[in-house]
Amino acid sequence: MKSTNKKLIGQQARKERIRFAVLCFFLAQGLCFSSWASRIPDIKAMFSVGDELLWGMILFMIPAGKFIAIPLAGYLVSRLGSRIMVQASILGYAAALLGIGEASNIYLLGVCLFCFGVFWNLCDISLNTQGIGIERLFGRTIMATFHGGWSLAACLGALTGFLMIQGNIPPLWHFSIVAAVILTIILFGRKYLQDDGAPALSVPEKATEKKASPALTSFIRRPEKLLIQLGVVSLFALVVESAMFDWSGLYFEEVIRPPKSLQIGFLVFMVMMTAGRFLTNWAYAGLGKQRVLQLAGLLIFAGFFSSALLGSLFASMTMKVVVISSGFMLVGLGISCMVPTVYSLVGAKSKIPVGMALTILSSISFIGSLIAPPLIGAVSKAFNMQYAYIVVGLLGLCILLMTTFCKAFRTNER
Repeated sequence: MKSTNKKLIGQQARKERIRFAVLCFFLAQGLCFSSWASRIPDIKAMFSVGDELLWGMILFMIPAGKFIAIPLAGYLVSRLGSRIMVQASILGYAAALLGIGEASNIYLLGVCLFCFGVFWNLCDISLNTQGIGIERLFGRTIMATFHGGWSLAACLGALTGFLMIQGNIPPLWHFSIVAAVILTIILFGRKYLQDDGAPALSVPEKATEKKASPALTSFIRRPEKLLIQLGVVSLFALVVESAMFDWSGLYFEEVIRPPKSLQIGFLVFMVMMTAGRFLTNWAYAGLGKQRVLQLAGLLIFAGFFSSALLGSLFASMTMKVVVISSGFMLVGLGISCMVPTVYSLVGAKSKIPVGMALTILSSISFIGSLIAPPLIGAVSKAFNMQYAYIVVGLLGLCILLMTTFCKAFRTNER
């Protein structure tokens, strides 16, 4: 009896170590991303880019890299397994970040941003494949916790970036420190990552490598309606994320023009996004996934419209910062649950292998990442960034309508 208990305790301890290791890789990815995002205004100033449309096209290199990486990600994760791909992609992600800090001209910057997008997507697919395996290992929904860890690291990265800006630390030094932290996480966490076919991450026979090719062929002939619906909502969510990740710092700098000590747009957004992701599982229990997504769409709409329309009503700089920051916080709370909930629905409902399903979902949703930079840049150039944020805010209503009327979002929960 004692030996059985010890064995069970040992198995549970190993499961927790595996979960913590995967969480650390989510933390590394979030830290890498937010380090770049927090320094976007500085990078833009370094290269003296004054044209918003031109800057939008430069930023377009990231989603272009992500989109090009979609078929590569599906193939490599199926061929090599998510364990190897998590390590390779997060290492490449950190190397691309260093390249951004070291770029000497705008063309090299574009190349580094393209590579940043490629490794970003490779990391997304492989890491979320590990995450879905951990959900199956524990037998419950924990994806929101992983994405909450990503957001926590992104929040800490945004705060670090804010402090680096206040201290006039060059982006290259900042990015070098982050790369060293990520390398440490890889060295200490790699042994706990699981092979996709390992017993700890056992999956149904339909998810084996031999079934992958027929599943993809079947999708091409007759798309799985579930993935199309989930992909379109995820597309809207990625436009919203791009508007905040890539443009929130510039929105503060160019629309409000506060002193450096009050340039907190990206930081407050990430704080609320982080808080929202840690509250997501609690919200599932109280409302169910469908109602959580409906509420998210409403918050996104309210946040963008209040930021774009109400901030200009006040003459006081302090009030402008407070009102627009409040809008950014609503958007952060709304967008926080979108990606983890959609990924969780894919794992629970899709009838094809998880890695392939995530690749198909990405093929649809990353169109949002492709159109967001030129769309926001073009509207900002033709009118201003406030109009661009109003356009993006309308996607919150689209999310509300789709999650209300599409079958993919209906569950047996409350």
